[in-house]
Amino acid sequence: MFVSYKWLQEYVDLSGVTPEQLAEKITRSGIEVEAVDVLDEGISGVVIGHVVSREQHPDADKLNKCLVDIGAEEPVQIICGAHNVDQGQKVAVAKVGAVLPGNFKIKKAKLRGEESHGMICSLQELGVEGKLVPKEFAEGIFVFPSDAEPGMNALEKLNLNDAVLELGLTPNRADALSMLGVAHEVAAILGREAKYPEAVYPAGGGKASDYISVKVEAVKENPRYIAKVIKNVKVGPSPLWMQTRLMAAGIRPHNNVVDITNYVLMEYGQPLHAFDYDRFGSKEVVVRLAEKGETIVTLDGQERELSEEHLVITNGREPVALAGVMGGANSEVSEETTTVLLESAYFEGQSIRRASKDHGLRSEASARFEKGVAPERVPLAAERAAQLLAEYAGGEVLEGSPESNEMTVEPAVISISTQKISSVLGMFVSDEDVQSIFDRLGFQAALEGGIFTVTVPTRRGDITIEEDLVEEVARLYGYDNIISTLPVMETKPGTLTSYQEKRRSVRRFLEGAGLYQSITYSLTNEERAVQFALEKTSLTKLAMPMSEERSVLRQSLLPQMLEAVKYNLARQNDRVAIYEIGSVFLAQSGESQPLEKERLAGVITGLWHLHPWQSEKKAVDYFVAKGILDGLFQELGLLEKVEYKQAKAEGMHPGRTAELLLDGRKIGLIGQLHPTVQKDLDLTETYVFELALSELLQQNEASLVYQAIPRFPSITRDIALVLSKEIVAGEVKNAIAKAGGSLLKEVSIFDLYEGDRLEDGLKSIAFSLKYYDPERTLTDEDVTAAHERVMAAVQEKFGAALRS
Repeated sequence: MFVSYKWLQEYVDLSGVTPEQLAEKITRSGIEVEAVDVLDEGISGVVIGHVVSREQHPDADKLNKCLVDIGAEEPVQIICGAHNVDQGQKVAVAKVGAVLPGNFKIKKAKLRGEESHGMICSLQELGVEGKLVPKEFAEGIFVFPSDAEPGMNALEKLNLNDAVLELGLTPNRADALSMLGVAHEVAAILGREAKYPEAVYPAGGGKASDYISVKVEAVKENPRYIAKVIKNVKVGPSPLWMQTRLMAAGIRPHNNVVDITNYVLMEYGQPLHAFDYDRFGSKEVVVRLAEKGETIVTLDGQERELSEEHLVITNGREPVALAGVMGGANSEVSEETTTVLLESAYFEGQSIRRASKDHGLRSEASARFEKGVAPERVPLAAERAAQLLAEYAGGEVLEGSPESNEMTVEPAVISISTQKISSVLGMFVSDEDVQSIFDRLGFQAALEGGIFTVTVPTRRGDITIEEDLVEEVARLYGYDNIISTLPVMETKPGTLTSYQEKRRSVRRFLEGAGLYQSITYSLTNEERAVQFALEKTSLTKLAMPMSEERSVLRQSLLPQMLEAVKYNLARQNDRVAIYEIGSVFLAQSGESQPLEKERLAGVITGLWHLHPWQSEKKAVDYFVAKGILDGLFQELGLLEKVEYKQAKAEGMHPGRTAELLLDGRKIGLIGQLHPTVQKDLDLTETYVFELALSELLQQNEASLVYQAIPRFPSITRDIALVLSKEIVAGEVKNAIAKAGGSLLKEVSIFDLYEGDRLEDGLKSIAFSLKYYDPERTLTDEDVTAAHERVMAAVQEKFGAALRS
């Protein structure tokens, strides 16, 4: 909603309050003022000029040489390229030294050999948006009415010495979609009175009921309809002050009849429509629901097919308007119109919204009907428009207003105690303060026994319950004046649950390891939904998806994360390491809602280390990804419980993939993407992991056990075992650790050999074994005995032999 400061002064006293101060007060009271646009900011030296003479430039076909009276001692010569400039016109002239928007300074100049002392301006050059300029002046200069005086400040005549406040209204504040509505709000804020314009005009020339009757068949959709008839109308330009006010409100002027209906729309918030009575086609207005397949040609020249849900205004035979949305071309006001049939009605918002949506037509009028107009203003707006048509279109208003009135809207009556208001606000508010606020708002409030009985005017349809009244008191009392208080009760500091603490530690660890957090969509398509899933169930599909790409809930985080990695690689970000903690959704048989489980997933690709000055770089590999998870398990106290087991999975590299087991149960997957998947996604070598995070975090971590640093030396023995290639090194390592007993403290693999010195199908794995006893120095006999048990175990279980 655009609010002209000067226009607003017509309805409420703004003395002593600047536009900026007013904007601050309105914002603090609950309606945000998004901007204050000072229309003449940065503009100076623009006056009204009288074109005394015009002749074509001797050396340019598209230039005119004009002699212009600007109120100085002598007329000045100005070269102008506008096609519509002519002798006798009153125009806007930027004198030499003037400044136009964009800090454009006007200087004395020579154009094709002829001197030019200034510039004749269009409205666009004075900062008016092109879409708001009247069509006749849209492609050229603006021409003032003939009574404009040369030398007068053109900005004042155009009402550009004004400021426009842009209000960001929420849907519930439909009352502020009019100048009078804003006036009520400002009057309440400033403690002043809002005044309505007087709608007084002479009525005569017959009775309106002799010309038109009103019949409403769709009473639910149209409970009140008022018609007025104005004869002897002369269609022409509206007065300049009205045009400039409409432009400030964001509406383009057309002619006096249309401009008056738009003016009253912005003033009262009540949409009106003017029909050409002579083209209306009958002496009755019939409001009904359209018949199936019925059509109407609207003012934009389009033929529209109607449905049985659309409300139409008819002449008893055919539609002449789509009610509350747009008029019909068959009854449009034109320059030949002499008799106007004026409509002011209350249309039900849902009906108007349906028609507006179905036909893709949204207007200032439909927006107000959708949100709700003030019922009491339906007749007031009709009278105001009739007065303006009589005054500025030379019309003769016929006596009476034929109408259909089944309106039953009653003011809301709400009771509330001062104690309730003080309790909700957390501070004491006196009866006097509450009464004062209700009076400023224009609410009738009676206090009896500590209870206010408040009658809310129908213009404030958003006030329906006690809490609405509390809000009104709070915002006008001043949010800044409400004391900050703590609740009076026993308080207990909030703490995180064990699960939440662990989840935070997971995030801290992964970000400390160099991974960035990602957040991806939970919705995907059917193909991606089950890719890489640790558990697969039937899909959970949306009933009304916006697209096939967002039609089902995911069962794995990885597919969407891979899309994010692909996006980054395509933009030359070739080092990507991301993780995500999010939910997957698993359908349950016999249940309408899926089971939601929390997962942790990561994707790593590119270089892991890069130190160019040291000529050092390391690409991501399986062991980088595994090292990250090992560190995470250690952080959670689960390193000893988690086991990696070689596995095969769809979409994963067959030789570089492992599943993770916790107490024998599968809780995750780690490995490299299959080369074909990498190629399809345009990825480099990429490693991924996904874990059942909820299961991990619900585990009880092992208790910390501290051991003294050994005082006695250790003994290391290395062995190289020849084994079948099918045997997994991890199983051998576990067997060695178990057979070594209490003296064997560490087992590590340091070499793998597969070559021509070994028979086909065999490999050699070298292990380093460290023995020590914290209580004494070991002897060779102690170590030999333990080492022999190790050799016996691997020979028996795996058929291993020492490599010679």
